[in-house]
Amino acid sequence: MKRIVLIPPLALAACAPPAPKADAFTPGYLGVETTLLDGDLVQFNVAMDGARSSADVERYAECAAAQYTLIRGYGFTRHLRTKVTEEGGVWAADAVYTISPTLPEGLAVIDADVTVAACKETGIPTV
Repeated sequence: MKRIVLIPPLALAACAPPAPKADAFTPGYLGVETTLLDGDLVQFNVAMDGARSSADVERYAECAAAQYTLIRGYGFTRHLRTKVTEEGGVWAADAVYTISPTLPEGLAVIDADVTVAACKETGIPTV
């Protein structure tokens, strides 16, 4: 005699892959322009679409600054200022950082190695 096992629909739902969220974060990183202003002073212009807020584009600029710092053979960068704009869904940041081989003074000091690793882990591109 054959045995028939009925599986409740709720149990089957647990096997299905989760449906994507309608508000999932899908950023488009549109590029970085880097300008050496003077010695250790560097300007980064970045743009992206799909940002949730200005914090996303600011983080993109920070990732670019950290990678640039490593490329120049330095270990630290310090954030000076960031101006963020948004037009037609495209977010842009004009950010200025100093780069330094040693730990600079200030509150907004960034360890470039640690920051680049975190950027790569979260999928944010660098320079």
